[in-house]
Amino acid sequence: MFENIIEQAAALQLKDDILSRRLAPSILLFGPAASGKGSAALELARVNSCADGASWKCSCPDCERHRHLLHSDLLILGPRNFSAEISASASAFLREPSVAAVKTLFIRSLRKLMARFSPVLMEDDPKAGKLSPLLQSLEEGLNEIDASGKDADNGALEKLCNALAEKALKLESEGISDTIPVAHIRQAAWWCRLAPAGRRKTLLIENADRMKEASGNSLLKLLEEPPATVTIILTALRSETLMPTILSRLRPYRFVNRSQIKEKEVIRRVFRDSAEDRMEAGFSGGGLISVYLNSFLVRSDEKLYPRAAFFLASLARAVFVSLKRKGAAGIPAPITALGERYSPISDAAGYARITRMPEVVRTLLSESSGLEKKSFSRFLGIGMNMVSQAFRDYNEDTDKPEKPVFIAYRDIFRKYFHEAQTSVNVLNQNPAMAMETLFFRLEEALARGQA
Repeated sequence: MFENIIEQAAALQLKDDILSRRLAPSILLFGPAASGKGSAALELARVNSCADGASWKCSCPDCERHRHLLHSDLLILGPRNFSAEISASASAFLREPSVAAVKTLFIRSLRKLMARFSPVLMEDDPKAGKLSPLLQSLEEGLNEIDASGKDADNGALEKLCNALAEKALKLESEGISDTIPVAHIRQAAWWCRLAPAGRRKTLLIENADRMKEASGNSLLKLLEEPPATVTIILTALRSETLMPTILSRLRPYRFVNRSQIKEKEVIRRVFRDSAEDRMEAGFSGGGLISVYLNSFLVRSDEKLYPRAAFFLASLARAVFVSLKRKGAAGIPAPITALGERYSPISDAAGYARITRMPEVVRTLLSESSGLEKKSFSRFLGIGMNMVSQAFRDYNEDTDKPEKPVFIAYRDIFRKYFHEAQTSVNVLNQNPAMAMETLFFRLEEALARGQA
């Protein structure tokens, strides 16, 4: 058990507590993004249900249902971003469609999203009727993927995977809220008190730090008297962001950032990809795994791509104006690269040429009908990938004489994109305010040419 969690002492502690029968009924897995918290929680759910020793390759019916996230004794809720993982998993599956492990990887990536729309959680939800056809279509597509064999047509598979990814993005954008609704906590509490179909139930609440007070108080009632047949797992980036009364009722397990060598091993083992060309595309909010996943965001959200192009083009113009005003002798090549690459895309999308930060942010908010945490995180991931792509392409055309300059400017973007993500996801800052701060700090730092 837990063989899929690489270099995390917390996973070893979980295994030891299970084998010694010391596992608490309610636990918290906390740590940085892409550190294995969700995978460890799902593995614990499998172990909870298995009646045959819970070995890693156990093929009992309970374990098989858990591997496909179809077990009735597992309930998952909580907001998170799915697009990047789905796109990365689809890419892995299309590279090796005959490998069972990557097929399961792709199926699981979609079911992690679909699990948020369990009939248990969606009862009396006004969105249920609207989302039902989309869920049914995804289910039918997954059945086709599951039934595909070694002789499946690669072109047909790619078309099917792309269609599933598009539907998943639509489901995520229309159905996943930025916080945890109190109704979901109440429905989960009701579900927890029902008898399990097998040995034990598992309730997984991801990003539990995004609960508002009403949801937190409802969860607290469940944690005060948890049913004997249920393990309750919460995940969060930081333990201190949870309500103290909730935190006091959880046994914490801390996940940490892995070494780069081990993160590359995770990418190789899970996504069967060395992906060295993707390692520079992204910011270090969650290490190389987050960077790898973020590199798939451009293809997974076409609506955010022109908005990110507008942001980068406007930023390049603002820096250009600032440097000219100061009498600078020339414009740094990285700024030229961004302007040349993304101004045409921004113009083609119908955005006006703006250089002032308030107007840029107002335009983005107007186009986006407001920002939420999940869309803001996607925006940052796409934007960082676009910065890296522009810098790579520009260097390819110039024999790379200015490579150190591009590295320095890429580091500036990584620093401030990471700060913006932390301010929203961890410190709960309003995304609109974080966007204003991000533009201002980037403009200032890029005009200086230093972080």
